[in-house]
Amino acid sequence: MTYQLQHTEKDGRARAGLLTTDHGVIHTPIFMPVGTVGSVKGIHLRELIDDLQAEIILGNTYHLYLRPGTQVLERVGGLHRFNGFSRPMLTDSGGFQVFSLSGIRKLTEEGCEFRSHIDGSKHFFSPERVIDIERSIGADIMMAFDECPPGTADKTYARKSLDLTHGWMKRCWKRYTETEPKYGYHQALFPIVQGCVYADLRRESACFMRDFDAEGYAIGGLAVGEPAEQMYEMIDVVNEILPTDRPRYLMGVGTPVNILEAIERGVDMFDCVMPTRNGRNACLFTSEGVVNMRNAKWADCDDPVDAAGLCFVDLHYSRAYLHHLFKAKELLAMQIASLHNLAFYLWLVREARRRILADEFTPWKKEMVEKLMRKL
Repeated sequence: MTYQLQHTEKDGRARAGLLTTDHGVIHTPIFMPVGTVGSVKGIHLRELIDDLQAEIILGNTYHLYLRPGTQVLERVGGLHRFNGFSRPMLTDSGGFQVFSLSGIRKLTEEGCEFRSHIDGSKHFFSPERVIDIERSIGADIMMAFDECPPGTADKTYARKSLDLTHGWMKRCWKRYTETEPKYGYHQALFPIVQGCVYADLRRESACFMRDFDAEGYAIGGLAVGEPAEQMYEMIDVVNEILPTDRPRYLMGVGTPVNILEAIERGVDMFDCVMPTRNGRNACLFTSEGVVNMRNAKWADCDDPVDAAGLCFVDLHYSRAYLHHLFKAKELLAMQIASLHNLAFYLWLVREARRRILADEFTPWKKEMVEKLMRKL
């Protein structure tokens, strides 16, 4: 895998680059639709490729391990062949899911014992086991196994968690270098910088992870309960240390405003369930602000969803029609809204890239943030 830094905005840190994998080229900054169980909720493969032109999507190690399982994935030749998405893919290691299972998991230096949310069966993830599972899934980019502490964790807990993550990273890297891809193409492993909201821990973790000389790096443990300003501060701290010639991935973030703020601070890659999750709940993102399609005021509104005239993926449905579909609890409402939101997120990062290359990102970003924070 190679990364080419094409341009950094004059007098700024926003970057545009090209990330080349064996399954295709990714233009950064990029947003990655989340396909947790091998599918992006409510979105057909044809829509991902033809309409959204998604360059990369995610899968999740925890969920794909439980169902359909590595035996099924290996039998068909990996996740690319299983779900038909022939472009690049990334797998989250399951560290965040372990964090989410706080009531039914046990952490030790050896790894994590947990119970399945599906049937209650007991399982164990070690760093080595996670790398083996990610090899079986076959994503182009694999994430190291980490612990994701809550954003409100005290420093004692954050310190203990960071030591655990660093110890696991050493073992992940050893297993990664001792094994080979199963399907004939390269897989990269990204370390994950942790440290909660403590600048000294973040600096320590960034230096520790940088020393592995990986093909890219992730920033984890943010947007998990801490104030947004603290998240931005931690991004600044980490990006002062991570190498400029490798991609930087901010995990699980976030709102359109979060993404623009992080791009301004030198982040290249993003993912979040918000576009589809919010879409299923009638919350649509537009270039003029956020629209709640259940609000009665849209019942007679013939305007398109994005009143500025940006008809994402040729969606010409009126607000009145979508309001009607949501009131009628029609499944089509959730599909249209999810498709719209993903199209908007992908438009946003592509437009950010265009503005970076033209050295006009900063003024455009300021104007966009003001619009995106409106509730229409």
